[in-house]
Amino acid sequence: MLGLILGLTMIFAGVLPEESSFISQRQAMVKNQIEARGISDRATLQSISSVSRHLFVPGKLLDSAYDDRPLPIGYGQTISQPYIVAYMTEIINPGTDSRVLEIGTGSGYQAAVLAEIVKDVYTIEIISELGNSAAARLKDLGYKNVNVRISDGYYGWEEHSPFDAIIVTAASEYIPPPLIDQLKDGGRMVIPVGSPFMIQTLMLVEKKGDKIKTTSLMPVRFVPFRRSN
Repeated sequence: MLGLILGLTMIFAGVLPEESSFISQRQAMVKNQIEARGISDRATLQSISSVSRHLFVPGKLLDSAYDDRPLPIGYGQTISQPYIVAYMTEIINPGTDSRVLEIGTGSGYQAAVLAEIVKDVYTIEIISELGNSAAARLKDLGYKNVNVRISDGYYGWEEHSPFDAIIVTAASEYIPPPLIDQLKDGGRMVIPVGSPFMIQTLMLVEKKGDKIKTTSLMPVRFVPFRRSN
């Protein structure tokens, strides 16, 4: 009887039982995978807690949406491990007035996490099928502050620069100079640097006037930075 009452309560509250299951999985993800590893920025934690990750993975992987690992989303691409998404978000120190560039839209999950925090997100995806799908998904979810472009992310999005922060979600053998140019003075960029299909280094790039400071953060493994030629 208690189970029936709880089920009816959730339905009347506008939360279906299956959605309630995802909520509990998301709460466990935040507590056990993200907070437990030291992520403490309140805006980042609130955003990760709010975004329904299961809406950004293929239907056949719904049961794995909140697992502690990256998941394939097609075309040789992945949605990053939840902790890495949270870590990269926290490390750029996003603010409510920030304008952020993301290279590698994928399914749109990182863009959605950023959009919950910052003023505007500009995200670039080189694979048109993924970019168009992500744009439609983000629009359907009501994210009006996310702008999606199908293009080679190496060149950034100059007409909307400079950016307060840049997140790159694919491994490059070096930091693309156009992205450094488009970073605002005082801005931060986080990017995995290293050879494709090998362990790379997640780098923090800080721009202060004419000086660029790079800091090695942690070993990571990302899909390669794809180019148009």
